[in-house]
Order: sequence, then C-alpha cells, then structure tokens
Amino acid sequence: MLKVIDADAHVVETERTWEFMLPEDQRYRPAVLQPKPGYRTPAPEYWLIDGRAFGKNANVGQDTPDAAREGEDIRLRLRHMDELGVAIHVLYPTIFLRPLTIHAEVETALYRGYNRWVAHIAAQGEGRLRWVVLVPLMSLDRAIEEMHFGKEHGACGVFMRAIEGEQRLSDPYFFPLYEEASRLNLPICIHSGIGNFDMFDLFNRDSGFATFKMPAVAGFHDLILKGVPSRFPDLRWGFVEISSQWLPYALNDLAIRFRRQGKPFPGKSVLQENRIYVACQTTDDLRYVIDTVGDDNLVIGTDYGHNDTSSEIEALRRLQESAELDRSTAEKILSHNPARLYGI
Repeated sequence: MLKVIDADAHVVETERTWEFMLPEDQRYRPAVLQPKPGYRTPAPEYWLIDGRAFGKNANVGQDTPDAAREGEDIRLRLRHMDELGVAIHVLYPTIFLRPLTIHAEVETALYRGYNRWVAHIAAQGEGRLRWVVLVPLMSLDRAIEEMHFGKEHGACGVFMRAIEGEQRLSDPYFFPLYEEASRLNLPICIHSGIGNFDMFDLFNRDSGFATFKMPAVAGFHDLILKGVPSRFPDLRWGFVEISSQWLPYALNDLAIRFRRQGKPFPGKSVLQENRIYVACQTTDDLRYVIDTVGDDNLVIGTDYGHNDTSSEIEALRRLQESAELDRSTAEKILSHNPARLYGI
C-alpha cells in the first residue's frame, strides 16, 4: 500500500503550548488579549508577545477538528488522517510564520517551548506525526542546540523563513547551521512566511501574497544564483506552501542571468542537482511544471488546520485520483519524493 505523506500539515498553538516553556523562560510566556465588547477585530483573541499583539486563531480551517489541529486529542487526529487516506503528517507551526520579536532571548524562549510541545505531540503519534524543528536564528549556538533536540525527538526538518531578520538564505551567517543540518541529515524547510518586521508591517495589511509567498520564491532564486546548495552537497531543501506554478518563471529568469555570467545552467535538472523539493497544489498547472522541472522533486501538502489559499484538505486524495497525471508521477509526489525530502 502506498504510504501517503502530507508534506505540509499544521498544529495550532494554544495556551497549553506555553506550558512547555522551560522554567527560566516562563517570564516571556505569551498572554491572551480579548477585544473589548462591541469592538470588531480581525481575530477573536490575540497573543501578546514582547509588547506586540498577534491574531490568535485567525487562520483556522473549519474542516479539521479543534482538538486534532491543536494537538489535544492525538487519537482523533490519527483517525482523521485515516479518513483522508494519509499515513504521515509533517507538522509545521502557525504563529511562527511571522516575526514575533527582535530579542534573541524571547525568540529562544518561544522556540524552545514550542519544540517541546510538538515533541510531546509527536511522541503520541505512533510514528505518524513528524515535525520540523524551530531554531532561534538570532543565536546560532542556541539554534544548533535546538536542532539537536529536534533530531533526538523525531523532527525530520529545520524550519526557516526566506528572510530572517536582516538576513537572506544565502547569507554566510547561516552556513554553520546548514553544515550542522547536513551532518544531522535534516533538510532546511523554507515555509511560506516572513521573519522581517518591516516587510511584515508593510504588506500584511492587505497582501498575504507579498508577505508570505513571494519572499520564499525570491529565496529560492537567491540560493541558486549564489550557488549555496553546491556548498553543502549532502543538504536537502524544501520550499513549502508557495505552490509550484512559479518555477517556470524563476528558472527562465535564472537561465538568463547564468548566460550573462557565462555559466552553464542545469535547466530541467536544477531541482535534482541542488536537492530541492517544492510543494505543489492541485490548482497548479502540473503538466507545465513537470515539463519544466520533472516529477522527482515535487511534493504536496494539505495545509491541514489552516484556512487560506493553500488549504485543501482533500488535496492528496484528489491528486491520487487525478486523470491529469500518470500513476507513477502521482506516487512520486504523494510518497516517494516527500520520503526522500524528509528522510522518512
């Protein structure tokens, strides 16, 4: 039987998440704010984190049970996975898709608490709940410590956003992290999102596309142009929840720039040569994408737990039943490719 892997599922943080913060970190514990009666706000409640308020439960899918997406009832989540025909969920965070603080000690406290919460959830999942570890990138020593914690507790990837503070993915600042991730056999997983307050505040008022999607596309382009993957020949990379429709455009632009620099461009094999995997959506023109990059480096996720432009709870089943793709291609995207990406 095909082992279907949901390459992008989520957990939604709750008050219980912060109970897993270490004792010395409890002073940074988020508080819950409620709007005054009669006020209409985008979210029903807010997290207060380091002096800023962030929407709580503002992006929640009603097609998933509360206790399942919040990690409160693991048996319920596993049963729902069975109903959806999914063997494994790879868990990504929710609130951490955006910047939360500019202070390293707060970032470390939040990330350590989240990691221990998700490790607790995954430990109950009978091997079916895997997760990507959060690493506090303002302190690389702490980041590497958390990477080791994740590896020891079932993590199958390292979570990053395409812009972290003032640094891009190609910044040499991150090279020690990449080296250690390679040694631990953990891929770097760039999820839609942003880790820069200036960009978040500028665009998030009315453009989730500019805030959450485009930075990752630019990050992919930057990594290839700078040749970063070739520096770490054993490291895998994932680009998640930004669809795959942008690949032909990005590769065309890269080909032009490579020619101008007098360098050969690998063309259709660029993902394979750089060990990069991209999560597609059923709304993508998959035949066009596959003609451009092949079918060995595409994965797919449902965005389980969320309600946005990438959310499609039945995506994996629809891909499996699609008449657009031949069976071998569908099996690669649903199982073989994500297994290689995440080392499952």
